[in-house]
Amino acid sequence: MILRIRSRDGLERVAVRNPSAATVATLRSLIDSHLGVPAASQTLSLDPNLLLPHAASAAATLPPYAPLSSLPLSHGSLLYLSYPPAARRRAPPPPPSTFNPARRKMTIDDLIARQVRVARQESPHCAAASFDRDAANAFQLYVADTLAFAIKRAGFLYGRVRPADRSVAVDFIYEPPQHGSEDAVSLFRDPDEEALVEAIAAGLGMRRVGFVFTQAVGRKAGTAEYTMSGREVLQAAQMHAEVGIPEWVTAVVKLQVGEDGATDVHFEAFQMSDTCVRLFKEGWFVSEFGEDDDPGVSRMKKDVVVSGKDTKQVDNDFFLVLVKISDHQGPLSSSFPIENRISILTLKALRSHLDRTKRLPFVKRISDFHLLLLLSRYLDVNADVPALAECVQKQASVPEGYQLLIESFAAAS
Repeated sequence: MILRIRSRDGLERVAVRNPSAATVATLRSLIDSHLGVPAASQTLSLDPNLLLPHAASAAATLPPYAPLSSLPLSHGSLLYLSYPPAARRRAPPPPPSTFNPARRKMTIDDLIARQVRVARQESPHCAAASFDRDAANAFQLYVADTLAFAIKRAGFLYGRVRPADRSVAVDFIYEPPQHGSEDAVSLFRDPDEEALVEAIAAGLGMRRVGFVFTQAVGRKAGTAEYTMSGREVLQAAQMHAEVGIPEWVTAVVKLQVGEDGATDVHFEAFQMSDTCVRLFKEGWFVSEFGEDDDPGVSRMKKDVVVSGKDTKQVDNDFFLVLVKISDHQGPLSSSFPIENRISILTLKALRSHLDRTKRLPFVKRISDFHLLLLLSRYLDVNADVPALAECVQKQASVPEGYQLLIESFAAAS
């Protein structure tokens, strides 16, 4: 019987010769001898939560002397293995090759491929990511209430990089035009709109610092088998490579269902590893996906070395570096309707917003990225937009001429 063993180092296999007489202790000995993980350091479970940092303690572990025949195991069954990072012995070196003149000569591409090693990156370049509470809530509420987490949604994270502690503060989320399904989200990038977004961000003293997407509850193979799918890794690597700042973060938003049936929206932050971004830039990823593909792995066009073995399939966890996550109250509100959603945004929304906030100072009334984005369509992007954004950044009085102009836009709707 072949059992598949998934750990933080990827997916491996162990052969059990006499499963009817074997116990969990027997399996541990096989993992020790074949995979190099000492039996005393192993934790085995049928629960995939064992590999999730926030849920590992809740996973039920297998007792050492339980017979394998008493467990719901068959040929090809998947078990989960956890162990301290330093516990695993190095994989044995490959046997020395012998000269065979009939073999194909090794090309330069073969030599390069053999030098590409995919290993887990232990430390992120971004020490922590903090999300503005209102911005994060506005994003997840739309996905929960309107889309019911049935399809994917994505956006770009904007904020500030804090060099002193290598952290990122996300203050607003821009949602580009897009179409989502259970397994993928396609972005219809609008260069003109993105130029307005960048102008507003620059005026606010901010920049693009990351990418966020949701995972649909009906995605392939459920929600507990893998952290990111191959499609998601490829898209996240593309977004990371496009901007290229070391602190770039990728956030995943998903709906988790507890044992009591209660649901909870969960945010996680990652960085794509340096190796992942490098492989994307060099065109190693297979970008076509079939129905039968394992969503938990990324396919390579050429062999890479993973745990001492040549392979074209890499467990996606190798490409993810966990980033600490927290929240804060940023300088902007997120009460204005958000762009590129189901409802078409018009100046009527501006009139309603100004009426609702008329008791606030005018700079507070316009301290919302989504409002500024709507206004920027009617203002000079090179002069008016940066000037208004600077007023918001400094919370300074808005010149009377701009106040009259904005109020006239609202009155004309």
